[in-house]
Amino acid sequence: MTETLLSSPETPAVFDAEKFRQTTRAQWESAAEAWDRWGPLLARWLGPATEAMLDMAAVGPGSRVLDVAAGAGEQTLVAAKRVGPQGHVLATDISPTILRHAKSAADRAGLSNVETMELDGERHDRLPGASFDAAVSRVGLIYFPDQQRALAGIRHALRPGGRFAAVVYSTAERNPFFSVPVGIIRRRAQLPPPLPGQPGPFSLGGEGVLARALEQAGFRDVEVRRVDSPVQLPTAAECVRFERESFGALHQMMASLSEAERADTWQEIEQALLRFESPSGFVGPCEMLVGAGTR
Repeated sequence: MTETLLSSPETPAVFDAEKFRQTTRAQWESAAEAWDRWGPLLARWLGPATEAMLDMAAVGPGSRVLDVAAGAGEQTLVAAKRVGPQGHVLATDISPTILRHAKSAADRAGLSNVETMELDGERHDRLPGASFDAAVSRVGLIYFPDQQRALAGIRHALRPGGRFAAVVYSTAERNPFFSVPVGIIRRRAQLPPPLPGQPGPFSLGGEGVLARALEQAGFRDVEVRRVDSPVQLPTAAECVRFERESFGALHQMMASLSEAERADTWQEIEQALLRFESPSGFVGPCEMLVGAGTR
């Protein structure tokens, strides 16, 4: 799973994709340990969407699976258990550090059918063609600067008839656990709105956008499902700690703020998220889309 720079005071008039990629890699090299540590929350939060993704990609015993932007590999392990000893999962990511966490997790789980490879999400055309039965990407596709190039590479790696499935956020309005902090930071740091076509968390969330992207890339039998994915934690403060430790993009957005201003911003975010806290705990609204298509 990849978080990336949403905007910055230095955002140029023309989006710099290469700088974006470099920033993404640096963010995940920094956040890798925290993302791995929060793995149990990710499993609870994204578990239903992950199962839907693997179902829609037809991942089963013996499947050869490509996991794109795999992060610390929580969903990689779920896939590896599904495919069993006769199957294989290749987990790719732009961050070598986070992949080391993924491989360590697989080793601890006794899963010898997992391999990792440092690879940019838009470079899967470098893999042998038609070499995978299924491909998946959990909250990664939305952050690729050239989503069509990424999809073309993934399609290249799939055998004819192979399935690809991706999990993405729906709209900002349906994901306030994340969009509220982003909005507060954008206002405080006086950041411009994202450029048209710029990658970001909600770039594929609009009505019909994900399906059109898959169809444009040549996938057929496209389907999209909505999955309610609330972020459940004891308190709003714990949600802020999760985002503060794991979402490198939020820190990057605050780069122009002083240390005191950043502290005040996090305090405002916590206060804003209190609306989702009750005596029974914190429930941050989140909705995921799972889109899939056939090569």
